Amino acid sequence: MFRTALLASLALVSAPLVGTVGANELVINANTSGPAPKAAFTQVVDEFKAANPDIDVSFNITDHEAYKTAIRGWLTAQAPDVVFWFAGNRMATFVDRGLLEDVSDVWDANDMHENFASTRDSLTIDGKQWGVPYAFYQWGVYYRKDIFDEAGLSEPETFDDLLNICAVLREKGIAPVTIGTKFLWTAAGWFDYLNLRTHGLEFHIDLMLGKIPYTDDRVRETFANWRKLIDAECYIENHTSYSWQEAQPFLYNGQAAMYLIGNFITPNFPEGVQDKMDFFQFPVIDPDVPIAEDAPTDTIHIPARAENKENARKFLAFVAQQDQQQAINATLLNIPPHKGASAVDDKYLNEGQAMLASAAGTAQFYDRDTTPEMAKIGMEGFQEFMVKPDNLDAILERLEKARARIFE
Repeated sequence: MFRTALLASLALVSAPLVGTVGANELVINANTSGPAPKAAFTQVVDEFKAANPDIDVSFNITDHEAYKTAIRGWLTAQAPDVVFWFAGNRMATFVDRGLLEDVSDVWDANDMHENFASTRDSLTIDGKQWGVPYAFYQWGVYYRKDIFDEAGLSEPETFDDLLNICAVLREKGIAPVTIGTKFLWTAAGWFDYLNLRTHGLEFHIDLMLGKIPYTDDRVRETFANWRKLIDAECYIENHTSYSWQEAQPFLYNGQAAMYLIGNFITPNFPEGVQDKMDFFQFPVIDPDVPIAEDAPTDTIHIPARAENKENARKFLAFVAQQDQQQAINATLLNIPPHKGASAVDDKYLNEGQAMLASAAGTAQFYDRDTTPEMAKIGMEGFQEFMVKPDNLDAILERLEKARARIFE
């Protein structure tokens, strides 16, 4: 579907250049370094070039983790014309500093308010839109159904069910859950779901916005539930040594049975394992708490310092087209934000769409819902807790000190 020569021509660089400024240029800096995102946006850029032969397009790809640091420098210096980023607070941080362009006119001119109603709020600040969404997706537990079947296990409906699964698998010498916390954010997924299931979406978002102390007894209750998983030895050993990608083989080779992660993992399932995989919603902890989900939204934006803003607007409008939204997400195996675009007929997308449609609400993700500084300190604390749970008091005091300084 995608030309090998074109893929090979896109160098994976760690410090993209912004190029030479010119009226007929467009410089795009992207974090699409994974195989599926790289393929999807190679195709988009190729088709945009064909539709706009007068525009000289430079498409620069940076490793996903390195990108998170590099973008801060680009936005405050000689900026590219388009950057890839995330909705929610991660976007709001740049908007508040005047680093992103208001693109409400792109929304107005392309019927986006109606077509992107599901994600509009996550891109709206002060009644204005600051980017264009291209994908969103569910989080949940991807698991080895064959291992469950052999152990006589079924998908958990309650937290106690999950703890029982951990105990049974440990007895059989199988690590219940794989995870790689070297880059911290995977630990935040566990905090999000434990907090959402223990206290609900409103409490969770208030905590993300700095309105609730981390030393609050309700936060301690969330960590008490997390401690149950740690004491039950639910997680693989040495998870701080692995990235999220490096933690995948434990699932695929049968050494581990479950992985709490986003749907972006599904294109990575090896051919011999695909038929053995399945998915379940994170189980209920308190039946009186409405079920909310993490559903992060991936986005593109125009930096306020961009030189070729009209060309950038053309690119944002191009990505917002129904056919592009459908094609991008067919490759990513994610859910297209455009209401007229259909997701591919995929087991995980079908389950994810149904799950999100019935949810009481959605969060973006810990490091997107709170400020970047709080997210870094918070996720360092989550990783430490998973390794040294007896340090909880010191961890919460440190997080609370940071919260008070950052938000108050």
